[in-house]
Amino acid sequence: MKKYCITTYGCQANISDSERMEAALARAGYFLSENEKDADLIIINACSVRQSAVDRVYGRICEIKKKSDAEIIVTGCLLKRDREKISEIARFLDTKSLFRLFVPDNPKNYFSIRPKYRNSFSAYVPVMTGCNNFCSYCAVPYTRGREKSRTFKEILKETKDLISAGYKELWLLGQNVNSYREGRNNFSFLLRTISDIDGNFWIRFTSSHPKDLGADIIETMANSKKITDYLNLPVQSGDSQILKKMNRPYNISDYKRCVGRIRKKIPEIFLSTDVIVGFPGETEKQFHNTVNLFREIEFDMAYISRYSPRPGTPASYFTDNVDPSKKREREKVLNNILQKIIFKKNKALVGKKMDVLVERKRKEYLLGKTRQYKTVKFKGDPALIGSFLRIKITKALPWGLEGEIN
Repeated sequence: MKKYCITTYGCQANISDSERMEAALARAGYFLSENEKDADLIIINACSVRQSAVDRVYGRICEIKKKSDAEIIVTGCLLKRDREKISEIARFLDTKSLFRLFVPDNPKNYFSIRPKYRNSFSAYVPVMTGCNNFCSYCAVPYTRGREKSRTFKEILKETKDLISAGYKELWLLGQNVNSYREGRNNFSFLLRTISDIDGNFWIRFTSSHPKDLGADIIETMANSKKITDYLNLPVQSGDSQILKKMNRPYNISDYKRCVGRIRKKIPEIFLSTDVIVGFPGETEKQFHNTVNLFREIEFDMAYISRYSPRPGTPASYFTDNVDPSKKREREKVLNNILQKIIFKKNKALVGKKMDVLVERKRKEYLLGKTRQYKTVKFKGDPALIGSFLRIKITKALPWGLEGEIN
């Protein structure tokens, strides 16, 4: 009996790919092993969003080889240079080649393989892959390739099957999800069509690009009870000059107007963002503009990262002249501002009743997410995992909420 293990790094897209890999391996006669020592095959689904992530994968391979004779295959988002380095100690296959290896009769479109979903209530549904934006710091166009949308028919079938199976939450995925298009079918039409499917379920999507978040998408979100009040809208910097160096096709005034339109139409929106600190040439004044943006917009969450160059991207040719200690300090400043904003907003929710999808158990608590993607902990029977509950918020926490079943 052949056994495998999969380790996944990176974003939801990589997690979704790993779910399909598991299904492909099952078709090829492999069984999941809980222990790497017992595995005949170890797959590492890698991410190269930062050099540190690539270094971690390389170190992980060396660690595995010391204690296991299993075949190691690395796949995922890696630049050519990283692939060549890793190929010295392990086998590298791009995602499509890996699927062809284990399912030779598989059609060219590996999305046609039904995934082995991680649970029975929340599922990732890729709607497009790749990116045409070529932000100067980003490796995605070189690892995932140009944008390619799945067929409308294929997506609709997958979502209908999930809803029929009782799934409560669908995450529509794409590196630039709101640029989805197949013929005349754009992302807002896709959202409306899925919303019209009968059933009690939520729709979430990530990740959005500000340039593609048009009035039609905002209107669709506002008019659908199934699309949750959550939006990830990466700004990356609060300074227009830095945005230009990043090759982001908007300035801060554009971004603020976009946020204003969203909040006018969807007052309850939970707005998260992505920010890079210490981009080459970022001055104290330019960083202060990001600080001002945080205080003005009051994001509900922010994913803050310190800049690290990715070889081959345009930004890798810039002088990385912001000291690492300064990057850490700037990251800390933004996190402190963010924590205060979140805590203030959480306190305003005490006493309110909120719909929650129960996700997991941790210690004596159940954990779930609200429509606005806020984490709530409360006591209850683990049998409730995967259910919608009405929770009364009893306490504000620095990063989340505490409540009780209403």
